[in-house]
Amino acid sequence: MTVLKKNGEITRSGMLVSAPQGRSGKTIVSLALCDILRRRGLTVQPFKKGPDYIDPSWLTAAAGRDCRNLDLFFMQEETLLASFQRACQGADFTVIEGAMGLYDGFDSELGSTAHLARLLNVPVVLVVNTSRMTGSIAAMVTGYQRFQPDTNVAAVILNNVSGSRHERKLTAAVEQYCGIPVVGSIPRHADLHMTERHLGLIPFPEAGESQSVVERISRRLEPNLDIDNILAIACSFEAPIRAPSTSPKDKTGTVKIGVMLDRVFNFYYADNFQALSQVGAELIFINSLQDRLPEIDGLYIGGGFPEFFLEELESNCQLRRDIADAVERGLPVYAECAGLMYLCSGICWQGRRHEMVGAIPAEVEISQRPQGHGYVEAEVIGENPLFPIGMTLRGHEFHHSRLSTLSDLGFAYRLKRGHGIDGEVDGITYKNMFAAYTHLHALGTPEWAEAFISLAYREKKTRPSVSAIAG
Repeated sequence: MTVLKKNGEITRSGMLVSAPQGRSGKTIVSLALCDILRRRGLTVQPFKKGPDYIDPSWLTAAAGRDCRNLDLFFMQEETLLASFQRACQGADFTVIEGAMGLYDGFDSELGSTAHLARLLNVPVVLVVNTSRMTGSIAAMVTGYQRFQPDTNVAAVILNNVSGSRHERKLTAAVEQYCGIPVVGSIPRHADLHMTERHLGLIPFPEAGESQSVVERISRRLEPNLDIDNILAIACSFEAPIRAPSTSPKDKTGTVKIGVMLDRVFNFYYADNFQALSQVGAELIFINSLQDRLPEIDGLYIGGGFPEFFLEELESNCQLRRDIADAVERGLPVYAECAGLMYLCSGICWQGRRHEMVGAIPAEVEISQRPQGHGYVEAEVIGENPLFPIGMTLRGHEFHHSRLSTLSDLGFAYRLKRGHGIDGEVDGITYKNMFAAYTHLHALGTPEWAEAFISLAYREKKTRPSVSAIAG
């Protein structure tokens, strides 16, 4: 990304990678661009459109810089623009990976990748899966150009090209009828495969030899991408964004917040960590597979895929007991999805039950089909340690599990949209514990970080810090 100043405005240029539909090759192109440009000495800032955790984990690794999510369901446009600007500070180039097809949104076209591209005023590179296609590519690309002409479809990258003859036909059709350049031609190759699970990739922290996967894809794609032309397109297009005035938040007080971060629990937004730190949190990372609970004032357990680590989670019985005892003593605990599952009595999968923390008196059953998938809108209806009754929150869920044998649980949310626990409620509360299937983004729910840290600070003043080795 190039940064210029004109008449008091900051101008930005970058590139958004999109496609006609999902599974067209957006992720491998985005990963390759991040890694190639980084190796060429540029500071690359990656972004992911939408609420996804997995693609950002790979983009972060490829760029060597935290990927940020841009989501118009969570965030107001002004909030998103300010977040974009802050993240771009110090970067030379921006790579934004879209989601689904270019014009697919959560409500018709609203919130689509095209909507985001217009808001940021960045050029779109369309990655097209060209299997069993030649001249028809021109009709397809022309349709994407003309559907909403203010969306700047600036170039095309061909994917799954079968050979040089195929490439020549495709390139000639695009450049003759669409008037935009082809800036890449990716051949069919087994080396470009990335292992998938459910509806997406395996998270970067969990995948074996994951850094070598990024390098393999990058090295394979580099000769097939016209990097000079890509840079020219991105750097010749200036997107003015007026710098918003922001004031730093006052710190509630310094508290130690434990964060489960490992191969099991790794679904966290970089903005959530930043928001916690800004209001006074010192983050202490905990490995759920081998650590004890350190001396902390609050605990944050994010999402992930615990079903693939049930034996190891069960084996660390000391940590499970530490957390159960801490919840009973009133430690502030905030957990999302996998964190909720971990706090339950047990998880059943493939005919076996594994003992978990037991702070929530419920059993978790994992199914083959998603039980909740998509955006969530929730109204706060129950007393809880974080949010006032009547507040409406927006979040996201994706889980294959459901709870059974529920008994005497308090719920904070009534769902207007989404599934949560049973299609009607979400947000289990007990003492100072808050656990939900719904994931929240700190920029969409700015009250979350301050409420959690304020709770931890109040509790810190009234009781000693929780320590696994105390006593």
